[in-house]
Amino acid sequence: MKNAIIGQSGGPTAAINATLSGVVRELAKSDKVDTIYGMLNGIEGCMQEKFCNLSKLLFTENDFVRLEKTPSAALGSCRLKLPAETSDKPEDVETYTKLFEILNRYNIGYFFYIGGNDSMDTIRKLSSYGDKIGSDIRFVGIPKTIDNDLACTDHTPGYGSAAKYVAASVAEILCDTAVYKLKAVTVVEIMGRDAGWLTAAAALSKPDLVYLPEVPFSVDEFIEDLREILDRKPNVVVAVSEGIRDKNGRYISESEDNVKTDSFGHKQLSGTGRVLEAIIKEKIGCKARTVEFSILQRCAAHIASAADIEESIKIGSFGARLALEGESGCMATFVRTSTKPYSCTCQKAELNSVANVVRQVPREFINERGNHVTSECIEWIRPLVLGESIPEFENGLPVQFII
Repeated sequence: MKNAIIGQSGGPTAAINATLSGVVRELAKSDKVDTIYGMLNGIEGCMQEKFCNLSKLLFTENDFVRLEKTPSAALGSCRLKLPAETSDKPEDVETYTKLFEILNRYNIGYFFYIGGNDSMDTIRKLSSYGDKIGSDIRFVGIPKTIDNDLACTDHTPGYGSAAKYVAASVAEILCDTAVYKLKAVTVVEIMGRDAGWLTAAAALSKPDLVYLPEVPFSVDEFIEDLREILDRKPNVVVAVSEGIRDKNGRYISESEDNVKTDSFGHKQLSGTGRVLEAIIKEKIGCKARTVEFSILQRCAAHIASAADIEESIKIGSFGARLALEGESGCMATFVRTSTKPYSCTCQKAELNSVANVVRQVPREFINERGNHVTSECIEWIRPLVLGESIPEFENGLPVQFII
């Protein structure tokens, strides 16, 4: 018998723990696995041998259910970028040598990493290096991201719950702004650096305008759109992706002194809504304000999508089966077989086709003007937000699983 180890990485979601639960549930049924370890803070914690024993922490059905309805990453996360597995630099070789020495010491036969694009790059590197040294450890990636931008999968666990929060919150903002007759514009800034899937979900609640990073953003056309709507009604609600950019590819929020990059080279954006707010005040002169959902959109387990939680458990279980059946160097995926009625199955994709590829919203999902999404896009998203996953409450507040 071999042991298994599971890590979570990247930005948390309301469903990543449900995926963790699915992996552990499946592994616990297998006669091939002895102890199931959890990495505390992903690959960074693995390198420091910071592990917990999930076989003991997740014991009763109540433990699993509580974990599945707890937001964020119960095991902790990280954004550590591994060096290229092909590098011959002594320090890079040492990194991989150390990692595999640790895995072998703990008799690890199955390695699972739950995360987004950068996490899939990490597990691709580990799998590739493992092949190079003849390791028999099975490496499987399981998707997670509210951005829904992973290639080779219909959608990602975590997206449905974040989309539900965005749509519900925009619906409430529309109700709030409708009570006043004073001309005003409310800009709702939503996460999405390179893909506008999450902002597209706002369209479920019918805001006036929706702008995604897939289409170049024109300030002049934006002002034209606002003036036209303000001539018909006093209040306008606009949903914008944080990553909208002009025809030259420059982020609307970008200036030399306010944009930093993370260890993977991704620009850390903020302030898109405030930039547009200032433009509105200058060019139109009406009241303008910005609502930034920030981390709320990824941790709102109180309004999680039941469909998302159920599918997250399902794909975690499927990912575990892939490894137990001998698969490695792959990611568990969703394949949609029908939208009406909704139907989806689990399959696998090779990590080389997933890592470092951004899946954007198709142009046909965006209207010609580029200021809203199509009905086809809305119907594609709708099944992913269905159903309510109600957490356990105590003294009026949700009860959460803490490792």
